[in-house]
Amino acid sequence: MLSLFLAKRFFKNSDKNTGGVRKASPPALRIATAGIAVGLAVMVVSICFVRGFQHEVSGKIAGFTSHIEVIEPNSLSSPESFPVVTDEKLINQIKQTPGVESVQRFSQKMGIFKTQSDFAGVLLKGVAGEYDLNFIKHYMVSGHLPHFSDSETKNEIVISQTIANKLKLSVGDKVYSYYFSNTIKQRRFKVVGIYNTYMKQFDNNVVLADMYAVNQLNRWLPEQSSGLEIRLGSYDDLDKVQYILAKKVGGHTDRFKRSYAVLSVKDNPVTSSVLSWLNLLDLNVMVILVIMICVAGFTMVSGLLILILERTQTIGVLKALGATNNRIRHTFLWYAAFIIGRGMLWGNVIGISVVMLQKYTHVVSLDPEVYYVPYAPVDFDVLSIVVLNVITLLVTMLALVIPSYLVSHIQPAKAIQFD
Repeated sequence: MLSLFLAKRFFKNSDKNTGGVRKASPPALRIATAGIAVGLAVMVVSICFVRGFQHEVSGKIAGFTSHIEVIEPNSLSSPESFPVVTDEKLINQIKQTPGVESVQRFSQKMGIFKTQSDFAGVLLKGVAGEYDLNFIKHYMVSGHLPHFSDSETKNEIVISQTIANKLKLSVGDKVYSYYFSNTIKQRRFKVVGIYNTYMKQFDNNVVLADMYAVNQLNRWLPEQSSGLEIRLGSYDDLDKVQYILAKKVGGHTDRFKRSYAVLSVKDNPVTSSVLSWLNLLDLNVMVILVIMICVAGFTMVSGLLILILERTQTIGVLKALGATNNRIRHTFLWYAAFIIGRGMLWGNVIGISVVMLQKYTHVVSLDPEVYYVPYAPVDFDVLSIVVLNVITLLVTMLALVIPSYLVSHIQPAKAIQFD
C-alpha cells in the first residue's frame, strides 16, 4: 500500500536528514506528540484516581450501613430504634432474592459514655455471630475484634479512634454507659478494640457490641432486632433488588403488627449526601476528558497542517507522478496516526507510572477530615484505559479528516518550485 509505505518513510525520517528527504519541523512533531501524551496521561490519572476514590468511600458506606436495610418505618423519624421480628423465615426469604450476597441482623441503642474527664453520645450497634466484620477488621488500629453473640455477652466493645481520643480511652479500659427510657440504665463495658475509618458520620458515635447486650438494654425478645442489613454482590443491582424486596417484604407486618420498610443507602440521610457528592465526581471526570481530548485534537490539527506545508514539494512531486489527492491525504493521515500512536504510548507510560507510584507509595496525601481517606486511592481498571485509548485515537483521527483536504489545493507546478 503506497500511502502506508510513504507514511512510514516520512515518520522514520522525521527526526533525521537521510536519503535526501526533507526533514519535518521538529518542534511541530514534538508539540503534537507532547499534546497527545500529556492529554492521555491526564485522562488515565483522572479516571484511576476518581474511580479509586469512589470505590474506597462507597465501600466504607456499604461496610457500615450495607446497601439495603429492612427496618421498622418509625425508626426513620426517631432517635431510638423500633423492633421488628427478624427470624430465619424472613432472612431465608431475602437470601433467595437474586443479587443478595448476605443478610445480617443488627440492634441499636442510643446512649452516653462517661469517663472522669468527658462524656460522649454514642450509638451502640449490636451484632451477632453471622455479622461480617471484615470491613471493621481492615480499619482496626489497636486491640482485637471479639466474638459477638446474640445469646450471651461479655460486655466487650469496639470503639472508634475519635471516641477514644475524646474520652481518653485505650484498649483494656472500662467505661460506664447510660441509657434513658422510662428509667436510667447503667452498664459497664470493656474496650477491646479501636477502629478508625475517617468517616466522621460513623466514627463520631458508632460503638460495636454484642447484639444480646443491646437487646437486653432495649428489653426486646431474642427474635427481635432493629432490622436487617443486606449486602449485594454489585452496587449496580441496588435499585432492582430494592424494588424486588419492597414488593416481597415491604409493607408486610410481623406477629406484633409492626411493618417492614426497605431502604437503600440512597434513602439514608446520613449517607445520601456523600453518595451525591461521589456521583458529581463523574461529571468532573467527563469535563476533564472532553477538555483533554479537545486539546489533543487541536494539537494534532495544527501539527498536521504544519507537516503538510513542510512537505509541499513532496506533494507536488507525487501529484506530478500521478498520485491522486485521496492517496496523498491517506498518506498524511497515516503519518498523523503514527505520531498519535507515539504520543499515546508515552501518555500511557506516564499515566500508568503515576498511578502505580501512588498505589504503592501513597505519595499524594489528603486531609481525611475532608475526603474521608488519608491518601488518594487509585483503581487501575484496564478496560477503562483501553476504552479511553480507543476513543482518543478515533476522535483525534476524525478531527484530522477535514484539515487533510488541504493537499487538494496544492498545485503541482507551484509546489515543485516551493521552498
